[in-house]
Amino acid sequence: MAQLPRLYAITDSKLYGDRWEEILLRLMERGVRMIQLREKDISASQYYQKALKVREITARYGALLFINDRVDIAMAVEADGVHLPSSGLPPSVVKKLSPKLLVGFSAHNMEEALQAEREGADFITLSPIFPTRSHPNAEPVGLKTLAEVSRAVSIPVYALGGVTWDKLKLCYKNGAYGVAGISLFLEE
Repeated sequence: MAQLPRLYAITDSKLYGDRWEEILLRLMERGVRMIQLREKDISASQYYQKALKVREITARYGALLFINDRVDIAMAVEADGVHLPSSGLPPSVVKKLSPKLLVGFSAHNMEEALQAEREGADFITLSPIFPTRSHPNAEPVGLKTLAEVSRAVSIPVYALGGVTWDKLKLCYKNGAYGVAGISLFLEE
């Protein structure tokens, strides 16, 4: 597997609104080369149409595209991978369905991280590292857990949740391979 980019932007239609394409292009211009298209409140056909457009943009910039939780859409638009929630399909099932797809997995603790690695995930996001507005009731796992998980697994670990530009170095110092975020990449 080729080396993954260090910055991983996750889309959010509620934050992006009608400006999603403009924001995506701005991310590409700023050098982000890994995008997760995450859509929760649209139909499968709308998700597919949006994924086609995002695939076109990411391909133009040489960026990786991951589709959140929808293996069918990832395969249909020839995305680079799929990102699975902890309540989703096991990575091993996705690898059987489509061995070419890279598989990311959302882990929230050591057990989920180790299980994701055993199941064949190519990387994980560990979250939330810090308190976050998008999940205000979620207990942060903290930097100590980030360091422990990063040492325990051999796959890349992306720090996610409440990460700001001034906390980036802390994440890297505690073993993060990279940083994933939603609002992080919307900061000017």
